[in-house]
Amino acid sequence: MNRKPVIIAPSVLACDFLRIADECTRIERAGADWLHLDIMDGHFVDNLSFGPAVVESIARIAGVPLDAHLMIERPDHFFPRFTPHVENVTIHIEPSYDVAATLKAIRAEGCTAGLAISPPTDFGRVEPYLDQIDLLLVMTVNPGFGGQAFLPGTMAKVERADQIRSDRKLDFHIQVDGGINPQTAAVAQGHGANVMVAGTNIFRAPDPVRAIRSLRGQA
Repeated sequence: MNRKPVIIAPSVLACDFLRIADECTRIERAGADWLHLDIMDGHFVDNLSFGPAVVESIARIAGVPLDAHLMIERPDHFFPRFTPHVENVTIHIEPSYDVAATLKAIRAEGCTAGLAISPPTDFGRVEPYLDQIDLLLVMTVNPGFGGQAFLPGTMAKVERADQIRSDRKLDFHIQVDGGINPQTAAVAQGHGANVMVAGTNIFRAPDPVRAIRSLRGQA
């Protein structure tokens, strides 16, 4: 199968929030392709992160595309607060709302549209939408908190997505998020994923340049 170039999207959730602008710039200079923004509402996941005001501030200093991951109960209601500031908006399949209409509306706002699936969710839930998305995010941990261990069983979803993408001649990215380090990134890439989200492995690395190269399989 044809493989897309590997994209490294460090998760800002792992940065030093007292120095968020400097942190984002530091990681961009280390070789990040995107910055990944985890938006949590305390309802869909049992955690809170940051909202549109912080995203707008990051957008003012960012030199790479911003990838917003909405772990919230009402993505259909809140996504317009993020689209002016980011390049991609990813919504989850699990909440109850009109997924197809929301994906279409995100694209109408000028952003690419992603769809995310959590580890316990059957892959069949996302299959009807694979021709309507630019990115499929396969969560490799249960969403909500950083620092969790990679769940190898999620690779069946990555492999299935890659097969469908090839069979239907689709062009969406396959992103993985959770427990991503050089070893698990290699596993995910071997199954067809091309966008690696990593937080602590990059932001807290002694040498983020080397950490990013390692996730690409270059170190």
